[in-house]
Amino acid sequence: MRIGVFSDVHANLEAFSAVLDAYRKEDIDVYYCLGDTVGYGGSPNECADLVRDIAKATILGNHDAAVSRRMDYSYYYEAARHALDVHAAMISQENMQWLKGLPYQHKLDDADMLLCHGSPVRLEEFEYIFAPEQASECLPLWDKLGHITLIGHSHLCKVFELTRTNVDELPASDFDLLPDKKYIVSVGSVGQPRDFDNRASFTVFDATARRFEFKRIEYDIELAADKVLRARLERNFAHRLFIGV
Repeated sequence: MRIGVFSDVHANLEAFSAVLDAYRKEDIDVYYCLGDTVGYGGSPNECADLVRDIAKATILGNHDAAVSRRMDYSYYYEAARHALDVHAAMISQENMQWLKGLPYQHKLDDADMLLCHGSPVRLEEFEYIFAPEQASECLPLWDKLGHITLIGHSHLCKVFELTRTNVDELPASDFDLLPDKKYIVSVGSVGQPRDFDNRASFTVFDATARRFEFKRIEYDIELAADKVLRARLERNFAHRLFIGV
């Protein structure tokens, strides 16, 4: 079974459309979204409609939680708060109800895979995993982790290989899962990559072959940026798309 897993679309319809086109060449059996469909971009409803249509399950991201008033985001910086308020006003009733019902995690027993937005340690805190030290906090959850645990949130592609007592960071490239290890993988961002690669990020997990693959695809950044500006959102949300930060 080939599973398409993507995250952090962030209302970037152009990036998401390019990703969906690329997925059609990958013989995907089922799709999962790791959250943050909304926030930052110019097309929250269009992206929510597509995610609802294609993903078998979607995880709650912090921007999804903020737009649906499931968390306090008063401590976010002003431009981010403004974008969330704008999206809350734009989002359709159907999409708002969908955001309000999204889960914090999803376990696929047949694929031995756990899906979260941020760290699985304190799900409602949406904590980042940037480094082995942060991934090490997951070791006490060993029995609850999947053979592979997939997360988003950081907008970075990262791979951490776990034993019961240790964590090593591996290169963010395609790899085969070893049966005696577990893995935490950050899948990057469809709509706002932050690894200085402005191409949209998406991933494929072959649950039968136990192989994980990172993918990138170019998209119409100029159109996506123009939509951000026309929505009267922070100009930097448009500019950062060009440089991937």
